[in-house]
Amino acid sequence: MAEYEKKGYLVQDFKVFRLQSPMSIPVPFHYHDFHKIILFLAVRGDYIIEGTSYPLGPRDIAFVRAGEIHRPVIDVRGPYERIVIYVAPSFLSRVSRPGADLSACFRRAPGEAGVMRLASGDTHELLSQMEKLERTARGDGFANGLYTEALFVEFMILLHRALFSHELGTVKEAAADEKIQPLLGYIETHISEDLSADILAKEAYLSKYYLMRRFKAATGYSLHRYVTMKRLLHARAMLSQPSEKTITEISAASGFSDYTAFFRAFKSQFSVTPQAWRKMRTEGK
Repeated sequence: MAEYEKKGYLVQDFKVFRLQSPMSIPVPFHYHDFHKIILFLAVRGDYIIEGTSYPLGPRDIAFVRAGEIHRPVIDVRGPYERIVIYVAPSFLSRVSRPGADLSACFRRAPGEAGVMRLASGDTHELLSQMEKLERTARGDGFANGLYTEALFVEFMILLHRALFSHELGTVKEAAADEKIQPLLGYIETHISEDLSADILAKEAYLSKYYLMRRFKAATGYSLHRYVTMKRLLHARAMLSQPSEKTITEISAASGFSDYTAFFRAFKSQFSVTPQAWRKMRTEGK
């Protein structure tokens, strides 16, 4: 059984909703096909994104990119209120303009913070906009869908203004394994290369078996499973874009030396063949 799974589905460009009840059962490590933004209004616990654990507090905002493996670890004895936004990467690309990339908040480099903290003080314009967006998304007035979309774009603009003006600060208490965290960035930037345990152990200056135990302890999943999943997500992203590359070439560019193994792993993980995924995603582009 996979150590983490895809959770949630997004059938529209974006979805906004408020959750107030605490979780009754622990949430396992998982990933989404869409980006996720979470504004924590009342919370006690931590949020783990790609091996880094962020202690949460009110006014914290989490940015989880599509494909990032994460899980909340929430104290069920306390309140857990948050506003959640799911957004399709393709939608952000569509509404962005030259010099105004509305997906920039998700384009952090390896090691940069995935949870930011809004400075304390009076109610921030960003918070008011997110509250308004959530209320409107539940409405049904004239042209409500169009109005909600306009508010969403406005929210993303305000969010990036707050980010670029440093009104959003890093959660400095974030904890990450000093050996494993750089390795996650190495895997991401060398996805087409040999990422065997021996190679990664040499990169981390650790023995292979110690690395495997430490990786599991730091991230919650095995080294092999993590690398395989990242290769599959990389291949799927390539298959989602028009390209003259063959599927065999995309398989190799994603680090798979055996096409048959790639085909089986892709179909097992995503319940569709690479050919079917490419056709579904690129027709009409």
